[in-house]
Amino acid sequence: MFKSCEVCGSEMWAVVYAGHVRDGAFGRLTAPEARVGRCGTCGVERLAEPFCRPSDIYESAKYRSLLEEPTDAAGFFAEHDSVQLQNLSVLWPLSARGKVVADVGCAAGSFLDHVRGLTADTIAVEPCQDYHPMLRERGHKVYARTEDAVRAEAGRVDMAYSFSVIEHVGNPRVFLSEIADLLASDGKLLVSTPNRRDALMDLLPSDYPAFFYRSVHRWYFDADSLSRCATAAGLRVIETLCVHRFGLSNAMTWLRDRRPGGHAALPHIQSPMLDRLWQTHLEQAGVGDYLYVWLERAG
Repeated sequence: MFKSCEVCGSEMWAVVYAGHVRDGAFGRLTAPEARVGRCGTCGVERLAEPFCRPSDIYESAKYRSLLEEPTDAAGFFAEHDSVQLQNLSVLWPLSARGKVVADVGCAAGSFLDHVRGLTADTIAVEPCQDYHPMLRERGHKVYARTEDAVRAEAGRVDMAYSFSVIEHVGNPRVFLSEIADLLASDGKLLVSTPNRRDALMDLLPSDYPAFFYRSVHRWYFDADSLSRCATAAGLRVIETLCVHRFGLSNAMTWLRDRRPGGHAALPHIQSPMLDRLWQTHLEQAGVGDYLYVWLERAG
């Protein structure tokens, strides 16, 4: 069921999960025979290809529809503008002022819009053609694929970003190596992805894995396997950050109701101080729900 590892070439796999995986929004599940394997050499996890959604789902509105999210730009901004506050907080203390910035897998361009007033140039890489006209209207250079951007922009990019994309791609090593070709000699790349060491995987092993693993995510990383993938792609790890995006109420809702609570607060624990303590504890333990890794070209 698993071919040679796309990251390291190993053929040693161990099945770490067998059962339903999420197929879009909460409550939509695939058949129960899905399998997730872990590479015995580099440690990356992969959903077996027969249970993955085809890559062309990202070329149209199908992907957003599957998530039951709006497919127009205004709806995307309403859903995702607030997420950029988290992404921007990870940039500190670096500044995008006067830089050539690329966002690989930018969707409607929410992150690029947040930094465009400071930058020298903004490059949008996005497979969904529906977003291209509006990205151009807002002043971004647009490419459908990273390899298209490399042909025109190789070596120009000072700061590249790719948020919540690497888990979707066909080959994460090739994906990172193509972005590396965009970077200037001193350029930096920031990548984010869900953390497979998310505390809820241990706190609720009966229900949470079927939510965490999903048909649109081929790849599942912890900090070590993400670093190994980056190294195989010719990049050097500068720093890895573990972030937890939700307060204590979300975890308690999962434990009580077996469903996500998002950012809705439960009675008696609506405390920013309590939430921050919870988040800091998980982040320091490496079991927050998201990973960010800063990278640069090796050598």
